[in-house]
Amino acid sequence: MEREETLRLEAYLKEKLHPGLRLVARDKTDDSVECYLGAEFLAVVYKDVDEGETSYQFQMTVLSEDIS
Repeated sequence: MEREETLRLEAYLKEKLHPGLRLVARDKTDDSVECYLGAEFLAVVYKDVDEGETSYQFQMTVLSEDIS
């Protein structure tokens, strides 16, 4: 993702979810960014372009050991 696009997406997620979120570019791919809250990794946000429409998928995995 382009830097400007990442900043717009980050501002949206901060407003909707938590002001401490930050998005970080991934080293080996440009179709997604990593999402952190402080130093803790939370999710990957994927960009999807289909028939001229752009959407973003927030994919967060929660391990059973994290909630027990």
